[in-house]
Amino acid sequence: MTRRVAKPPRAWQRMLSGRRLDLLDPSPFDIEVEDIAHGLARVARWNGQTAGEHVFSVAQHSLLVEAIADALVPALANPARLTILLHDAAEYVIGDIITPLKSMIGGGYAAVEGRLRAAVHLRVGLPAEPPRDLARIIKQADKIAAYLEATDLAGFTRAEADEICGVPETRPTHLDAYLRPWPTHEAQARFLERFRLLAGA
Repeated sequence: MTRRVAKPPRAWQRMLSGRRLDLLDPSPFDIEVEDIAHGLARVARWNGQTAGEHVFSVAQHSLLVEAIADALVPALANPARLTILLHDAAEYVIGDIITPLKSMIGGGYAAVEGRLRAAVHLRVGLPAEPPRDLARIIKQADKIAAYLEATDLAGFTRAEADEICGVPETRPTHLDAYLRPWPTHEAQARFLERFRLLAGA
């Protein structure tokens, strides 16, 4: 009697562009910026637990983080700004997992996220990993964004946000427009427009 060999579980996801992206071994050639913009505009931050008629999307969060970084370090060159804009790009495929769940899942999620992020960077001509100084700026801007989102949109008290996100050293001004959730089509269009500007496309 011939035994059937079990097929390994499917590790690829089909994109609307027609690309089949392998999550275990993502190729930069299977990544399209339009897929990233489309996906991130439809992925909700805070598991959708935010105030407003629309979800607060990862696309809008990405633009917020880039705007904060611009306020912190105005002299950043466009490739650095592009790296910041794409800091959560992997989530167009794997979604935005909230921090408590990430800690339960362990390192598997981080490994998949890291490979996808590196593939995205290579696809658009960036180093697979950002330089250490830029990584620090991204982390700082991301924490400020998380604090503002938590207190302005996600119902956290300031005391809770202080404990979870850390008290921001500064709160850049003129960010109100980034903290009013946009419709999906607007978040997608703005993300794509900003990407093209920074990439020189």
